[in-house]
Amino acid sequence: MTEGTPGEDGGVLGPRALGRALLARQHLLERTADTPAAMIAHLGGLQAQAAPQPPYLGLLARLDGFTPEALTELIETRRAVRIALQRGTIHLVTAEDCLALRPLLQPLLDQQLRTTYGKRLVGLDLDALAAEARALVEAEPRTFQRLGTELAAGRPDRDPAALAQAARCLLPLVQVPPRGLWGRGGPAAHTTAEAWLGRPLDPAPPPDGLALRYLAAFGPATAADLQKWCGLSRLAPVLKRLAPGLVTFRDEQGRLLYDLPGAPRPDPDTPAPVRLVAPFDNLLLSHADRTRVLPEAYRPRVMTQNGIVLGSLLVDGLVAGSWQLAEEGAGARSVTVRPFAPLTRADRDAARTEAERVLAFAGGGGEVRFEDAG
Repeated sequence: MTEGTPGEDGGVLGPRALGRALLARQHLLERTADTPAAMIAHLGGLQAQAAPQPPYLGLLARLDGFTPEALTELIETRRAVRIALQRGTIHLVTAEDCLALRPLLQPLLDQQLRTTYGKRLVGLDLDALAAEARALVEAEPRTFQRLGTELAAGRPDRDPAALAQAARCLLPLVQVPPRGLWGRGGPAAHTTAEAWLGRPLDPAPPPDGLALRYLAAFGPATAADLQKWCGLSRLAPVLKRLAPGLVTFRDEQGRLLYDLPGAPRPDPDTPAPVRLVAPFDNLLLSHADRTRVLPEAYRPRVMTQNGIVLGSLLVDGLVAGSWQLAEEGAGARSVTVRPFAPLTRADRDAARTEAERVLAFAGGGGEVRFEDAG
C-alpha cells in the first residue's frame, strides 16, 4: 500500500501501480458483498448505452451473490434509472445520483446540442420546445421517434429527429422500464426525472463532490482523466482547489496525479485474478491514458471504429482479450473468449471458470468457447 500525506507529493507511480489501484477500487481484485445500489453509487453509475447486458454484467464482475433480479428490482422500483450523463451517454445511476449529476453535466449536453444539432435548430425557440416536450413526456413516456413527430407537428419545417434530440439535451429524460431489464427489454421510452422520481433536481450541486467521487472509484488520476470520464472541461481548477486535502503523485511521464489520502493503492505486485469485464465498462472509458489497464496495442481490438466497446478479458490486471455472451436461440447461450495472445493453462482455466459464472448468471447451461489466440 502506497501511503500519502494530504497536501504533499507522494512520488512516482508506474502503470502497474496505477492499474492495481484502479482494480482495487473497481472491486476487480476482490469481489464484495455490497448491495447493487451501493456499488452503482460507488462507481458513479454504470455505462448502459447498450441494453440490457452491460450494467448487469458489470455488477456481476464485482459482486458476490449478484442476481439479475436484484438490479431489475432497483429499476422497477425507481431506485435506479437510465439517463444521459457522463460523456453524454446513457448511464445507470441511483435515483439520488440522477438528481445530483444531471444538473452538473448540463454544460456537456448544451455543447452536444450546439455542435451536433445546432445548424438544424437555428432560430428555434428552445425554451418553448423544452416546455412542450416536457408536457408530452410527463403525460405519457414517449420514444424519441414519437416525440420528434409530435414536436414537428407545429414545426413542419424542422427535422423531427433533431427536435427529439434537442429535448434530450434540454430535459433530464430517463428511460422507463421495461427498457434495459434483463431478459425482457422494450423500446426506449422517456419521461422526465422529476416526474419519474417525484423529486426535483438538485438546483446547485457543487463540482467538488463529482471530483472526489471520481477519485474514489478511478484514482489516482489527472485532471485530464477526470474530464475524460465525465465529459466536462476546465476541471483542473477544481482539483487544484481540493489539493490541500488530497495526496498527489506523478506518473512516469511527469503528469500530476490527484488522489484521496485513504484510498487503496496496493503493492504493484499484488496478484490480479482473471476477470471478464462487461462491454462498455467504464474501467476502459474513464481515463485519458488508459494504459494502466488497456495496452495501446490492444485498444483497437476492444474499441471498434463504430463505437462498440467489447467485453474485456483481464489477465494479470491488463486487457488480454475480448469475450461475448450470446443467445443461441431456443434458450441456449454461449460465452466466447477471444484471447489476443496464448494463455497459460492456469489463466485459461480461470477464464473458463469466469465464463461459466456468466452462464450461470444468465440462467444456467450453455457452452464456453475459446477462439485461437491472435
